[in-house]
Amino acid sequence: MEGYVEAGEESNPVFVLITKSIPFISKIDPGKFSELFVKGAKVSVNDGDKTIQLTEVCLSQIPDPLKEEVYQILGFNPDSINLDLCIYADIFNQIKREPGRKYDLEIRLVDKVLTASTTIPRPVSLKNFKWTETPGIPNDTLARLLVTIEDPKDEANYYRYFTAQGDENLVPPFGSVRDDALFNGQTFEFPLQRAERRGGDFTPETFGFFKRGQMAKIKWSSIDKAHFDFWNTRDFNANSGGPFASYIRINFNIKGGIGIWGGYASETYNLMVPPR
Repeated sequence: MEGYVEAGEESNPVFVLITKSIPFISKIDPGKFSELFVKGAKVSVNDGDKTIQLTEVCLSQIPDPLKEEVYQILGFNPDSINLDLCIYADIFNQIKREPGRKYDLEIRLVDKVLTASTTIPRPVSLKNFKWTETPGIPNDTLARLLVTIEDPKDEANYYRYFTAQGDENLVPPFGSVRDDALFNGQTFEFPLQRAERRGGDFTPETFGFFKRGQMAKIKWSSIDKAHFDFWNTRDFNANSGGPFASYIRINFNIKGGIGIWGGYASETYNLMVPPR
């Protein structure tokens, strides 16, 4: 399962996606793929004040103009998806989404109960956005982004980010999470790479840079340690391919199942990349 509760401007609604597991070596056709999405579950979230039951929403029930937005939230490509999957969402926005709260999730299926807990930490903002030349030979069409973070003292902090440019959807980079082990409590400047969609064309000369003259969007999120551990192990496992790669066990926080129930404290920045 996969579910999130997010606070901040332009944040996504609370939603949960539930699927069945399949054997590692198996054959999947479009009909079987549709059957993996679980329908009819009872999904509830307690925000510390009240318990809210999420509403089951299937794509066949959503008007076409809204489907693209749903696909963007779920990270799916509309051109490659042709199935009636269902999600569970807080469509009436009844759950309080704010830093400092703990959120308990319960999923009741016919034969089991899944539970998980997450928190939304306090947000840590990015500052001092600076566009510079790309390293090496100057490039008239690309720019590098430098940002500054003032990391809080005396506590561990964990971050995840996404980028988009032009009419692209937000996507995370291949290594999407960071901790502050090397800069705890410091004011720290670092290059923030533009993310590339997994499976797309890879060009070393342009990797990580932004196109000049276009609008760039950065979503920077604070997350808790369990959420960080999930993406850290998942990203490492996904980027360690090859026949001789070691297997990395992905950490998850779901009791009774596999997956992630994670909290985000997000801030979104819209930046114009200056022309040369």
